Amino acid sequence: MNQTKRLVQQKNTKLPHILFRIRLVYGFLLVIFAIIILRLFQLQVIEHNYYQTAANRSQIKQFALPAQRGMIEAYSNNVVTPLVLNQTTYVLFADPANFTTNKAKLYAATNIQKIIGGTTANYLSLINTKNTEYVVLNESISQSQKDAISNLNIYGINTTPQQKRVYPDGSLAAQVLGFVNANGQGQNGIEQYYNNILGGTQGSVKGITDAQGNLLYSQSNIIKQPVNGDNVILTLNIPIQEQVEQALASVVTSTKADSGTVIVMNPNDGNIVSMADYPTYNPGQYQNYANNQSVYQNAAVSSLVEPGSIMKTFTTAAALNQGVITPTSSFYDPAQWTIDGSTIRDVSIDGGPQQRNIATILIASLNTGAVWMLMQMGGGQVNQQARDIWYNYLVNKYNFGHITGIQQPAESSFPVPSPDVGSALNLTYANTSFGQGIDITPIEFISAESAILNGGTYYKPNLVKAIVNTSTGQTTYSKPIILKKNIIKPIVSQQLQSLMEQVVSTNYYIDKMTKPRAGYITGGKTGTAQVAINGKYSNTDFTGTYIGFIGIGKPDYVVFIQVNNPHIPSYEYAGTVDGAFLFGKVTDILANGGYVN
Repeated sequence: MNQTKRLVQQKNTKLPHILFRIRLVYGFLLVIFAIIILRLFQLQVIEHNYYQTAANRSQIKQFALPAQRGMIEAYSNNVVTPLVLNQTTYVLFADPANFTTNKAKLYAATNIQKIIGGTTANYLSLINTKNTEYVVLNESISQSQKDAISNLNIYGINTTPQQKRVYPDGSLAAQVLGFVNANGQGQNGIEQYYNNILGGTQGSVKGITDAQGNLLYSQSNIIKQPVNGDNVILTLNIPIQEQVEQALASVVTSTKADSGTVIVMNPNDGNIVSMADYPTYNPGQYQNYANNQSVYQNAAVSSLVEPGSIMKTFTTAAALNQGVITPTSSFYDPAQWTIDGSTIRDVSIDGGPQQRNIATILIASLNTGAVWMLMQMGGGQVNQQARDIWYNYLVNKYNFGHITGIQQPAESSFPVPSPDVGSALNLTYANTSFGQGIDITPIEFISAESAILNGGTYYKPNLVKAIVNTSTGQTTYSKPIILKKNIIKPIVSQQLQSLMEQVVSTNYYIDKMTKPRAGYITGGKTGTAQVAINGKYSNTDFTGTYIGFIGIGKPDYVVFIQVNNPHIPSYEYAGTVDGAFLFGKVTDILANGGYVN
């Protein structure tokens, strides 16, 4: 009995200890559970916004929706034809952090090489790039290449679409058009001048991404729809532009000249049907010309040049308009003038001192004749009065020294020498009367020449015929803009036309031009200017220029030509050998193609 009691007493003694331990463990579990509950409460309630934001940051992203860039077009046989359009290509890129084994890297590099070319070693090197989540494997692959790579299902390889500018006619009108750089920004030409209009406005989309960072796209995700760019239709006539560029390239190449420029303008509204520079480039491959970026510039609007004797058309117009000469005036030409201690002579042998007339000044391109006309503006000598009158014509009527506002970036201009400030002013102004000592761009020159040939109305030169709103389909046509009126009298314009026609009819066989055709009026003037090098005129480097017109009854087109430093036997005849010859080719294009009138 006593034994049994002891056992019962021992059991009763152990029971409280067991219950205590159970309660202790249970209490501990309750504490752990309470901590978990409190932590969950903290995460899900108190810190909910913080973690929600962090999750959104990693899974919900906002992307730009690119707008489609507008096209640049022009007319070809009365049909609007694209000169610049868009093509969708893809940037191929890798996230090196997603490749954990050499086998995976080699597989990716090998298969990508099979699809897009290049070298496996190069792709392997790029995939092995450290400390980056984005490395470009190729900047532009096609849709079919993109699809083939996507079918490989390589984790860490992806693509993003991009709009690539395509220039289907290669280098045609390259300097006028410009190009679009890797950042989608227009550079040079129309692409830069109308970058905002062509580029449109990008939209945006926000949504959840998958594990590879790709947007799980749906229409409901779009925050803002993109607005596509407008189309720009140029005044250029594509067939004329093509043929003019070929003719220019042929002359520049055959004479080993440095470069050349041709502009063809309608003088009756300012529209430009052709604007060509040579050498040229392919805007779709602009990167290949990085070592010679000067080729990007449109020399027709940016290059300043002393125009040479084509300036005599302006001197003649001013003197006629002032009433100090008539088309039949004659004068005694002493064969040289001494002004401010310097002697002005003619380049060619002119037969010495003799009686001359106005037509001969232009036909024989007499520097002394141009100076004589300037003298008449001063009452018989080059003086303050002559300088003031001539300056007024140059700046306020012909608009020299001012940009024209043509739709091209980087248009240049250079101030006309002041009639009041400087040394040897009479000599300076005497030189400007025959095109030396004054710097003018081709677009300045042809715009002013068009004005003195159309009766005295100065139109703003224009390259854009219309702009098409791609969202609404509305087309806004440009209208001629008159910058100046009555810069010369209409009768003076007719007189100048007649004098320039005499130049062509007399000199066509010398200048290797096409003989004037029956039913057409053709007039022109050659120019040759020595190039100033280090402040002195070179005896070997010359610029050949030509200004002329062709039409039926009136000038329908004015043509400006410039050939820089041709390598020909007699440099001083650069305007005759190159300029007039190229003018003949251009007027052939205009007449034979049925473009006149």
